[in-house]
Amino acid sequence: MLSKESLELLLSRAMESEADFAEIFEEETTNESISMLNGKVEDVNKVLRSGIGVRLYKNVQSVYGYTNELDMTSLTNLIDELKEAFGSVENKRSVQLTYEEIENKHPVKIDPIQANLEDKVALMKRAHKACKAEDKRIVKVQVNMLNVKQHVQISNSNRKLVQDTRIRTRMPVTAYAQDEKSMQSGFEGPGASMGLEFYDTTQPEDIAKEAARIALVMLEAKDCPSGKMPVVIDNGFGGVIFHEACGHALEASAVSKDQSVFTNKLNTKIASDCVTAIDDGTIPNAWGSQNVDDEGNPQQKRVLIKDGELTSYMIDTLNGRRMNMASTGSSRRQSYKYEPTSRMSNTYIAAGKDKFEDLFKGIKKGLYAKKMGGGSVNPQTGEFNFAVNEGYMIIDGKITYPVKGASLIGNGAEILMNIDKVSDNLKRAQGMCGASSGNIPTDVGQPAIRVSSITVGGTVNE
Repeated sequence: MLSKESLELLLSRAMESEADFAEIFEEETTNESISMLNGKVEDVNKVLRSGIGVRLYKNVQSVYGYTNELDMTSLTNLIDELKEAFGSVENKRSVQLTYEEIENKHPVKIDPIQANLEDKVALMKRAHKACKAEDKRIVKVQVNMLNVKQHVQISNSNRKLVQDTRIRTRMPVTAYAQDEKSMQSGFEGPGASMGLEFYDTTQPEDIAKEAARIALVMLEAKDCPSGKMPVVIDNGFGGVIFHEACGHALEASAVSKDQSVFTNKLNTKIASDCVTAIDDGTIPNAWGSQNVDDEGNPQQKRVLIKDGELTSYMIDTLNGRRMNMASTGSSRRQSYKYEPTSRMSNTYIAAGKDKFEDLFKGIKKGLYAKKMGGGSVNPQTGEFNFAVNEGYMIIDGKITYPVKGASLIGNGAEILMNIDKVSDNLKRAQGMCGASSGNIPTDVGQPAIRVSSITVGGTVNE
């Protein structure tokens, strides 16, 4: 990392222009991935990444450049190239930095990058063994471990100088079950901003057994009927629908450009009364948490929707200028190669007052979406299409047989208004979110919710 004196020289040089703000983002990251197939390690890959991104603002215009050449000559040349976008000024504005101490809310006991490879492989072998032991129909097991250690230093012309270290680990397990009729898969992949101590409480065996359970259930699944019907979406990764269909539309990157259905909707009702939605980057050791965002601002807990009313957007500095609103600490990026923008962290629908079993009462025919998969969404309209990885038909208020080939099709703004019950069993799950500033770790979550009417795509017309 550059010294305080070097950063002050570079930022002062950047301000010898018509720019009104300059920022330097430094990064040193180690990414490690270990893959195992049927109990044998197939690949161990460790990548070291180091570089610097520089950004200049003039009002609501920005220019961005990056380099992995970290000598002062290369960095000075980069800044001089960026300055040309705004033009030079004679008056020099000297930048004096003040180092800001931050509280580490995400302590790590066992650094996964420094830990012995044998210890990490042993954890993965435990998952493989447990998965295979579930049933003789489990014919293939893939186990992966993903470890990241990222150290950043962020400085800007507003005198800020701050550092943060982000460490996380994740173990995705995919089980494949086969009988005489078909092959089905099941996936489970929890993670956290923790070290290997994460697997003391989230046992590899439990991860593997859940993946196997899903695969085995889907072997017995029938084709799903299609049509409009009530749907109960379970907790945890069920929150991916809110994340994709509504969360992205609440990011300032869309709102500030009038590319969101929720633009100019602050303090108006956009959801049913039972819906409160939160984006919280401060949850200790959560997958999507950070001490500071990628502009060096403290992470926050942001209540986006309160009892159905839109109360906040997720805002970065640049888009905040466009909206005349302050940053909410929501600026994130994959690496120094990306200019940051407003992104989600740990986004979830808050727990409600209904009991899980009450969500099924009164449903003559509907779908219980226990495990959601991937999908697509148009952030400007909120229209989405998501796969259901594990689903069951609801008949006369009871969960009955499993179904396959189901998808949920709808509009995020409409779905928010059609949620009529929210249970009290909040749970979060982990994923990676892709957008203009790259792929970042995010939690999605919710308690089980009931949507009174939604289009279910299936393979059977009834």
